[in-house]
Amino acid sequence: MPASNPQSMDAAELGAWLRLQLTPGIGSVHGCRLLKAFGLPTAVFRQSLSALRSVVSERLAQSVLEVPPDLEPRLRTLMQWLGAGGGQHRLLTLGDPSYPASLLNIDDPPLMLYVQGNDAAWQALEQAPCVAIVGSRNPTPQGADNARAFARSLAQAGLSIVSGMALGVDAAAHRGALEIQESALPTIAVVGTGLDRVYPAQHTKLAIEIAARGLLISEYPLDTAPLPAHFPRRNRLISGLARATLVVEAALQSGSLITAQQALEQGKDVFAIPGSIHSTQARGCNALIKQGAQLVDSVQDILDAPSFQAIHTRQASPYTAEDPGTDTPDASTALLNALGFDPGSLEVLQSRTGWETARLQAQLMELELQGQVGRLPGGLFQRLQPDRA
Repeated sequence: MPASNPQSMDAAELGAWLRLQLTPGIGSVHGCRLLKAFGLPTAVFRQSLSALRSVVSERLAQSVLEVPPDLEPRLRTLMQWLGAGGGQHRLLTLGDPSYPASLLNIDDPPLMLYVQGNDAAWQALEQAPCVAIVGSRNPTPQGADNARAFARSLAQAGLSIVSGMALGVDAAAHRGALEIQESALPTIAVVGTGLDRVYPAQHTKLAIEIAARGLLISEYPLDTAPLPAHFPRRNRLISGLARATLVVEAALQSGSLITAQQALEQGKDVFAIPGSIHSTQARGCNALIKQGAQLVDSVQDILDAPSFQAIHTRQASPYTAEDPGTDTPDASTALLNALGFDPGSLEVLQSRTGWETARLQAQLMELELQGQVGRLPGGLFQRLQPDRA
């Protein structure tokens, strides 16, 4: 693949890369074929129809010869974005020496990567051992706790956390990693929109924090909307950047399982945290374990894997407590949601709910009398599955 440096490209060369990316139907697979056959994009667009047809179909060859109508305004937007980032906005093409080596090894590496982040994080990218943490957009309180705590402990152990900045487990993982102040690259968010957009909008502050200390990465051009098809596709980059993928919570029909499958296809380790057989959000993880994913119940299980054995550091506790943020008016439902499907202590429930001890004990007693909660040895409480007729 011919080398190029987007930071020193002139407008014509940068426009040729952008044109290749914007050409309908080309994508990364056909784009790679064209680059291997003809060299840089400027050379691709000098080819005749017959020459292009020797590499791609006639329909795609015709598409290559047509200039996308929005090329010029998008090129202006891109050049303005690169100039306005204060050195924190970068563009990597497939031929750039700085292109992440881990992504070169996947089947369809993006033609271009848009990157936002500080210099220290950027310099750490090549050497950073990464682990992906993914899971449900609607996790249980325990699932969110696990994602944040595992991410924090793994970041403290020297790993960079890769996720997708989605609601739920993704956001909890990013936030846990950002708690480790000494990390040069605590977390990487791979998003399914252009980097000039934040999705979901409520993660604007989180995106700013990630850009300040970590990296935001997208394969999509600026001003790209959050289309549903983008997110399953971006998952291959999450698993591709990482040495292994940890699934925290996932239903059976879940984008997280797509990421896990892509990790397996890339020859990477897949870890899964088991959960209650009564929890819908645990069924995806339990199914992965049945299929051969490595069961994880501590951070050390991941650090002991061959991919990470070179990392030697003290393990932090993999558990923490966090307010679930429930706004239901039903106190019983609120408490059951806070408890989730894993055993929890009075102290953990108090930290999640913010309730006074007397109110919490009274509500637990009521749930015990209703047969919805059981008391375990060690002062723990467990949500019970109601008997079925």
